[in-house]
Amino acid sequence: MQWPELPHFHTCQENAVLATRLSIEELSIPATLDEPSAADFIEMVAVRNAIEAGLLGSDALACTPAELLPVYQSAEFEPKRIFVAKVDGRTVGRSIMEWSIAEGTTSTWLVTEVLEEFRRRGIGSALFATVEELAAASGRPTLQVEAMHTTTAGGERLPSPTGFGELPAADPGVQFLTHRGYRLEQIERASMVTLPMDRAATEQALGAALASVDGSYSLVSWTGGTPQQWVPDIAVLRTRMSTDAPYAGLDVDEEPWDAARIAHDDRTSSADGRIRMTVAARDDRTGQLVGFSELSIPADRSRPAQQCDTLVLSEHRGHRLGMLLKLANLVDLHALSPLPPMVTTFNAEENRHMLDVNEALGFRAFGSAGCWRKVN
Repeated sequence: MQWPELPHFHTCQENAVLATRLSIEELSIPATLDEPSAADFIEMVAVRNAIEAGLLGSDALACTPAELLPVYQSAEFEPKRIFVAKVDGRTVGRSIMEWSIAEGTTSTWLVTEVLEEFRRRGIGSALFATVEELAAASGRPTLQVEAMHTTTAGGERLPSPTGFGELPAADPGVQFLTHRGYRLEQIERASMVTLPMDRAATEQALGAALASVDGSYSLVSWTGGTPQQWVPDIAVLRTRMSTDAPYAGLDVDEEPWDAARIAHDDRTSSADGRIRMTVAARDDRTGQLVGFSELSIPADRSRPAQQCDTLVLSEHRGHRLGMLLKLANLVDLHALSPLPPMVTTFNAEENRHMLDVNEALGFRAFGSAGCWRKVN
């Protein structure tokens, strides 16, 4: 589908509370971090990290500019636009709109974040209005938001309509979104496990899991780019990731994956020296891959590794393949030296099967993300 060209946006307005000039500008994505224009991008990443660390009480989800640059350059497969709010030239917040390349998509995903010391001054509202208006003009009437939330505030709770998970009603993000007519649809749990794990126990558990599927499934693993022989199967798995994972009441389009998109993703995943470790489950009766799990390890091993996508095709569930895949990846991870301090991951709160797997492996919750929806 050809997407309409949206106008570049810039506004500047007086802010009486700040007694300064607030500007909202579309952020240009630099080709490299070495060019002078990259300073704004680098500052935006620092603001992103500071906001999320403030909400979580941890910098476990921080990223470097070099890691995020290829992500924001992925316009062909993951189109997005980014806006920043500046006060006296200082970046204090950001807003992102992102949409699917699927034919006929009707939804846009939005993110708006403001540094804590600049909240409740109209900055978040101005940022959010910018992307809301552009999304409405694009012809995609469904607006969806994924936002990190505090989990420690007391008082009244807002339960997820899925029946799994809840958020503090007093959380600033909860109040901001409910005031604007958004409905909470799902809560995702952020979890972490500290490394090293008991390697002997993990290897023993892996051996038992492999024995339980002997003759039906086997493991295939690789580091880095996807081996050519597995590209067709991984394309199927990644496409199914957009339909087989639990999304509650959210509008999620099937994302088409092919060899070109996999090659692009392989390049992006190695940004700034990151290593991606993949383990896949092979159906020994057909020779096809029916599940996979990924770990992304930063070049700086003092930073956390990320558990990325994990999926077992719905028709192959019930054989503990999710546990098998995660165990195999963690065993492979422990062969690295030096070892990252922890692994982080996100799961829908209603995805009880995968949470059971994570909890059995020692993962513990440290934060929550709410997924919200509104139809114009």
